[in-house]
Amino acid sequence: MTRAWRIEYERALYHVLSRGNEQGDIFFDDEDRLTFLEVLGEMSERFEVDIFAYVLMGNHYHLLIRTNRANLSKSMQWFGATYTKRFNIKHYRTGHLFQGRFKNIIVQNDAYLNRLSYYIHRNPLRAKIVTRLIDYRWSSYPSYGYGKAHPKWLTTDLILSQFNEKDRHKAYREAVQKYSKEEKQIWEDFRHGMILGTKKFVEVIRTRYLPDKPHQEIPHQRQIKKSIDPEVILKKAAKALKCNVEIFRKSSRISVRDKDNRDLLIYLIWELGLLTNQEIGDLFGLTYSSVSRRVSILKIKIKEDKSFIKHWHWLKLQIKM
Repeated sequence: MTRAWRIEYERALYHVLSRGNEQGDIFFDDEDRLTFLEVLGEMSERFEVDIFAYVLMGNHYHLLIRTNRANLSKSMQWFGATYTKRFNIKHYRTGHLFQGRFKNIIVQNDAYLNRLSYYIHRNPLRAKIVTRLIDYRWSSYPSYGYGKAHPKWLTTDLILSQFNEKDRHKAYREAVQKYSKEEKQIWEDFRHGMILGTKKFVEVIRTRYLPDKPHQEIPHQRQIKKSIDPEVILKKAAKALKCNVEIFRKSSRISVRDKDNRDLLIYLIWELGLLTNQEIGDLFGLTYSSVSRRVSILKIKIKEDKSFIKHWHWLKLQIKM
């Protein structure tokens, strides 16, 4: 069973969504929707979560939030379990209400918040439930677009402050209306199925949170690992070692020092899981079996040679992306 990858840190921004089990409804009536919002407010206060936007659909919901503590999983697990419990008690039912784990997209910064809020608020239009968003009661849009009263836990200032106009609510309405023609653009920066941001932001996430060996049951980790360019890694590592990779590729006779550096680079690419042994061999002008031998030798040295271990860890720090 695949697992979700939760990247958590203080003041992280997320687009969170979850669907009903087997596509079933998660609201049977308006009282359920009010209960949902009540639990949302409790979660916001209890776990110090800022809620910027929401929409409640028939069988799913969307949230735009910021965790002031590194506690996304705890917050959303409590939220899902609490709402499910109250829903089940009311409707005399048992079992799961939501379909597996909630999904989350980590958002780079405030610059993406406005467009994400437009996307979230336009859900009822895309579903053809209403023809005017103001007619849909179960979202935060009326508060943004018309200044309607909203729960105290809903934070609208951050998004509205990005408008310079005197009437910010009107400016927001107009922006949402125009967004219908731009809706696909925001997903141009959607990367690896879980990150909304620039390529540079992906590198930050990779550096800080991606383990050396991706978990086999977490596909997002494997996707991000595979996106690393081996040539970029080689260039950084070769610079740190003060060696020339082209010499390894073109010359069959190299010095002992160059050979040691080459083997280090081979093991680096192998250990990162970026290429197969055959592909590594093609990169260095070696056979598949030669790569296998070099890797086996390096495995032993990394276990037994303390000075080599220290050198190996130093090299990994130099090329950390």
